[in-house]
Amino acid sequence: MKIIVISDTHMPKKAKRLPLQVVSELQQCDLIIHAGDWQTIEIYHELLQYGQVKGVFGNVDSEELQGLLPEKLVVDIEGVRIGVVHGHGKRWTTERRTMEAFADDPVDCIIFGHSHIPILKVVNGILLFNPGSCTDKRRQPKPSFGIITVKDGIHAEHVFFNKE
Repeated sequence: MKIIVISDTHMPKKAKRLPLQVVSELQQCDLIIHAGDWQTIEIYHELLQYGQVKGVFGNVDSEELQGLLPEKLVVDIEGVRIGVVHGHGKRWTTERRTMEAFADDPVDCIIFGHSHIPILKVVNGILLFNPGSCTDKRRQPKPSFGIITVKDGIHAEHVFFNKE
């Protein structure tokens, strides 16, 4: 199963459309996971054109998105449990808030956003994955998103690209 992972799209404030590199991968995926800060419901509806969408709301999302999406969720894919949360809050770091959000939920991977910083590492046996942002790279060298493959386990990678 091929999963496209995005976060912090902040559309339409930071971009009027998804980058072509993302759209190309969306056309070939089995599932789309968005880790929050969509900004408006229109990006949710746009992503639905490409397939099944799972996601959570972030700290800048509209009331409509907050009513539609959970603050955190766990997706079970072929026996691999993936937790999804945006990661915003006041205490600790984004990474620690993310880990704390799933302290009572056994997960193999946690997908999060908020910082716009691409992260791929294992902490306490859990794969932590922040795809970065494909539309608002902030202080990062390039925009990014993620691809997770679930087949006999889980494999995650970032896709970095030049802004159009």
